Amino acid sequence: MDQDPERGVERKRSTERLVFFSDAVVAIALTLLVLPLTDLVPELAAEHADPLEAVLGHWNQIFSFALSFLVIGRMWWGHHRIFEEVRAYSGPLVLTNFLWLFTIAVLPFPTELAGQFGTQRFPTMFYIGTIFLSSACQTALVLIVRRDPAVALRPGSVTDRRLANNVLSTAALGIAFVIGAIRPELGYYAILLLVIPPIIARRFDGDED
Repeated sequence: MDQDPERGVERKRSTERLVFFSDAVVAIALTLLVLPLTDLVPELAAEHADPLEAVLGHWNQIFSFALSFLVIGRMWWGHHRIFEEVRAYSGPLVLTNFLWLFTIAVLPFPTELAGQFGTQRFPTMFYIGTIFLSSACQTALVLIVRRDPAVALRPGSVTDRRLANNVLSTAALGIAFVIGAIRPELGYYAILLLVIPPIIARRFDGDED
């Protein structure tokens, strides 16, 4: 809460605009993902290419689009769940949220690199590294809400299970990054390690996540 110097009353530091802005950035990032695919259509039509063969011939780009769409969707859902437990913003919360938005806004770029260059080492590391940083920012958001009573909706609103799920997801992506650096051809499949953290996190408490 802030003190209004003119009115002498407390003013709630509402997160409503911050959430709306974050949702807008995520929506734009999701839209940007598909643009490289739509840009292909006029080129293929001009070449009189067979539609099915054209789709199969650009499988890497389609796969990278679908993967990034799912990743951003998962990140958005986690972000949504975090801000359900926020009653007021703080400086660290806003800064960390903007860092998270930066990773989301950047993701279409490594997605396109992955689509064009496949399993080469740098595109793989750039792609997984961006997702890793996004997950790390989300984990930091969870810690801020958990530790700051002025931010949290209520004491204990961020459960051990929620924290464990975020920490373990970030760790899983760190492992995926290492795998991608050593064996680039396995890097994108290593992202499937993200299915493990929610299973392990269930051991921490009985709350739904």
